[in-house]
Amino acid sequence: MGTPLGDFIRAKRDSIQPETLGLPERGRRRSPGLRRQDLAARAGISVEYLTRIEQGRDRRPSIAVVHALADGLSLDAVEREHLRYLAKISGGECVAHAQPAPPRHTVRPSVLETLRLLEPGIALVTNRLGDVLAYTGGFEAVAGGTGLLDAGSPNLTRYAFTDPRARAFFADWDAVADELAFDLWLGPSVESSEWFTAELAPAAGPDFTRRLHSHVVPPRGVLRLRHPSGSDLRLRRETLELPGDAQQLVVFLPADEASAQAVEHLRRPGHGRLRAIS
Repeated sequence: MGTPLGDFIRAKRDSIQPETLGLPERGRRRSPGLRRQDLAARAGISVEYLTRIEQGRDRRPSIAVVHALADGLSLDAVEREHLRYLAKISGGECVAHAQPAPPRHTVRPSVLETLRLLEPGIALVTNRLGDVLAYTGGFEAVAGGTGLLDAGSPNLTRYAFTDPRARAFFADWDAVADELAFDLWLGPSVESSEWFTAELAPAAGPDFTRRLHSHVVPPRGVLRLRHPSGSDLRLRRETLELPGDAQQLVVFLPADEASAQAVEHLRRPGHGRLRAIS
């Protein structure tokens, strides 16, 4: 049985073309990407040891080996952080409980006040599991009519994977789905992530499961939305981490004048209605 660490290393290795690392082409290969022997050589470990890591038979590689693998795969800063995180949970440092606790849903009063000061802008407080915990009236105007806020406890991940309206609302649905699935690995705790995915996976189906285990680090570019009113929006995102709460404050900014005008039109009827989900 594999591990998240082994799955990520194997998936990343398969996605790399040897020539991009200055390695010679060695003819036809049975599988795409970087050969296991090439990665082992670049990382300074044996092929046998790399095989054990990828197959989950060695769950506790040293920090030095993890860094060497990151160098061998030419990972960027975000991918390196993800690799270190997967090494931690694959090694059993995060102990799972029989009945994992659900993620925290309360937002600190000072964070709510910060959110209130952002009105009439588009902003929300969420966590890595996609729970929408509080939002501005501007966000409500943009999300209105899409189905996202219809549930008593809105969740971006559940909405994206189980509500057909999400594929119309997110112009780049595949990219958004990759982001949300990836963020589950960075949830408030391993326990919370397991609790949530156990609830979501049966409803979301194999497409969600495939993305969850692909470990592709998403680029997080401009968010493109197709509002049911007919407005097309392009929004830049600024994310402020609230590490003590395992939450994020996300602010959306129009990426162009047309989007700014569309946002202004959408939020004209109602304004300044801060919402906190309890």
